[in-house]
Amino acid sequence: MHRLRRGAQPLSATRMTHDIHVIGGGLAGSEAAWQLAEAGFKVRLSEMRGSGENTPAHHTDHLAELVCSNSFRSDDAESNAVGLLHQEMRALGSLILRTGDTHRVPAGSALAVDRDGFSAGVTAVLEAHPNVTIVRERVDVLPEGPAIIATGPLTAPALSDSIAAETGRDSLAFFDAIAPIVHRDSIDMDVAWAQSRWNKGDGTDYINCPLDKEQYHAFVQALLDGEKTEYKEWENVPYFEGCMPIEVMASRGPETLRFGPMKGVGLDVPSTGRWPYAAVQLRQDNAQGTLWNIVGFQTKLKHAEQVRIFRTIPGLENAEFARLGGLHRNTFLRSPELLDGTLRLASRPNIRFAGQITGCEGYVESAAIGLLAGRFAAAELAGRHLPSPPRETALGALLSHITGEAVAETYQPMNVNFGLFPPIEGKTKKADRKRMYTDRGRAALAGWLAA
Repeated sequence: MHRLRRGAQPLSATRMTHDIHVIGGGLAGSEAAWQLAEAGFKVRLSEMRGSGENTPAHHTDHLAELVCSNSFRSDDAESNAVGLLHQEMRALGSLILRTGDTHRVPAGSALAVDRDGFSAGVTAVLEAHPNVTIVRERVDVLPEGPAIIATGPLTAPALSDSIAAETGRDSLAFFDAIAPIVHRDSIDMDVAWAQSRWNKGDGTDYINCPLDKEQYHAFVQALLDGEKTEYKEWENVPYFEGCMPIEVMASRGPETLRFGPMKGVGLDVPSTGRWPYAAVQLRQDNAQGTLWNIVGFQTKLKHAEQVRIFRTIPGLENAEFARLGGLHRNTFLRSPELLDGTLRLASRPNIRFAGQITGCEGYVESAAIGLLAGRFAAAELAGRHLPSPPRETALGALLSHITGEAVAETYQPMNVNFGLFPPIEGKTKKADRKRMYTDRGRAALAGWLAA
């Protein structure tokens, strides 16, 4: 039977009060619970945080807490795959996108949110929904009834063991890193300046710190020499490319950062009107504009080293940090060989998986798979079949990658991108191709919704 935390009701006492059990109150679990509740089904949403336990990466007990960046990335649905995914999720009534839009903060063409307001908003909506019961408990074994497992990359060890025992496979693993956050009033704006790259958005959505050639190379060397946090018990665990520690990027070559998170192109230093040799960008992290995160600066440097090294950046000499970076281990399934096309575990079809544990990567992708898991489960509970979204859509392309398109033996976490979509047929100009993908995707989604 399930082993619950003190204060939780035994499942036997509540078995008739819910139609489906959603385990995990992150982005995917919150979205899945919302979709099911809106479809009229009673949901028991179990979240370990708030029961007296926490994870190495979380700081609150709010649902849908954002532990790394506060950005949902590009909101451009005309030429960007994740922007198209935003649009599709809005069309399907996504709680995560609706709440993100409500708590939006300036970020150029990206959708970034006030992280505390966002997670508090998701929590409040689900707490108030008459079809959702939130229980603060740790679930240690796979349920016998209909369930969605959305425990994310930081699944508790006991449940991980239960999943591994059922799948017959060890979960794969990789490292995620977290970027530091700086107090806005500690940034020297006589050195730094406000400007979005290429003046996108209102043109002033980012704070930029310029580095000349000598400062840049000294900074790269400091990253390489700085003392890092090591996890020897997790040897040979790869980093996810989309959330890689900045010092690991620096180790790939002295110019790597200048063509990555520290590129200066599209930014005009006010004193010269020219692009800097390199630049560090900060993005607003809360609605008040008092906290700003250092873009792309995920790190496994020890805390004292972060303070010392990041204060060598021009404009951040007196920076005060609201949060320093960190490193945590993630796990995910070999989904292409374990899950069917509706995210059910082949050996236990009463169980669906959703979110990062399936091997998708990114806030939006996790919520999207939660949305699909919730809708597939709702259809099944109603006694009908929901066809998968077409592969030409962002939702369909991501789902296809997770449930069969990828090779299980080399399966790695993946953000949504146009490489997952069926190719555009015929010869096309590169400049037109992205727009063709998004136009085709919108038409495919409209047909799916109509059907």
